[in-house]
Amino acid sequence: MPNASSWSASSPLLLLWEDSSGTRIFLSLLYAALAISGTLSNVMVIYLVFSFKKLQTTSNAFIVNGCAADLSVCALWMPQEAVLGLLPPNSSSLRSAEYRLLRGGLLGLGLTVSLASHLLVAFNRYVLITKLPSVYQALYQRRHTGCMIGLSWVLALLLLPLLPGLWAPAAAQQPPPGRQTDGGPRYTALLLALAVLGQTALLLHCYLGIVRRVRGSAKRVSVLNFHLLHQLPFPAAPPPPRRAQRRLSSVSVLLLCCVFLLGTQPLVWVSLLGFFLPPAPPALQAASWLLLCSLSALNPLLYTWRSEEFRPWPSSTSVGSVLPAPLG
Repeated sequence: MPNASSWSASSPLLLLWEDSSGTRIFLSLLYAALAISGTLSNVMVIYLVFSFKKLQTTSNAFIVNGCAADLSVCALWMPQEAVLGLLPPNSSSLRSAEYRLLRGGLLGLGLTVSLASHLLVAFNRYVLITKLPSVYQALYQRRHTGCMIGLSWVLALLLLPLLPGLWAPAAAQQPPPGRQTDGGPRYTALLLALAVLGQTALLLHCYLGIVRRVRGSAKRVSVLNFHLLHQLPFPAAPPPPRRAQRRLSSVSVLLLCCVFLLGTQPLVWVSLLGFFLPPAPPALQAASWLLLCSLSALNPLLYTWRSEEFRPWPSSTSVGSVLPAPLG
């Protein structure tokens, strides 16, 4: 097992310099598989939404925003990691500071916007189901929706200068013996962990609020098949269609939340504990980062696998299906 000194800021983000060739090849193949599957699934969701007007709804606009961000990770960052993992540790490509900043920027931009899109989707569903239709219509006008999407990218770009030091593993940030450190990267990692923890708390609040509201209501609706409910069309809002009566899929909500927690919380707690205690083992740091990055490949499946919108024909068990009005 490599020790903490085997990490270096000039190594690939999730690889160890002293890993065996077999381990490095395995990780490179894993990156390649995630890159291919994630790129194809994200591109497919974007293509379907732009190709079929029935899919061009407010909620799907946030999902497409997340898919675009995930492409930054799956199509641009992961292939580089797969290739770099096969290079010798002393390769000049691994030692280029500018190239490391570029890779860190792609990763930081994609993950920040992707996490923001998760929250936008959850809040959209929360308002849709728990608030009055007039509140939903007032909040999710076309201009407001575009501002929300734009702000997610602006926020990521504003945070980007703070993140380059974060992408190096914590062990790589340890100063040489006898040299003091200002603790900047550690505080940056702490702020990131707290931000993700807060985002997760808001997301869970939204979905648990939906479950409580639906269980306390006489109406039986679907959370993940939210397109069957009242949707605000663009650019104008004609009389809303009647709401379809659907069964709440608690298993689907639970699965979505569990996958999200599994992808985000290991890194959060590794970062939090690493701030107050000695850094976690390099392998644990690598695994927590890998789980977070793998969300970019899984996100399209999380939001479409149970949605009848993305099926070629409606389920035979659906009752009173009503398609949403299209975007513009």
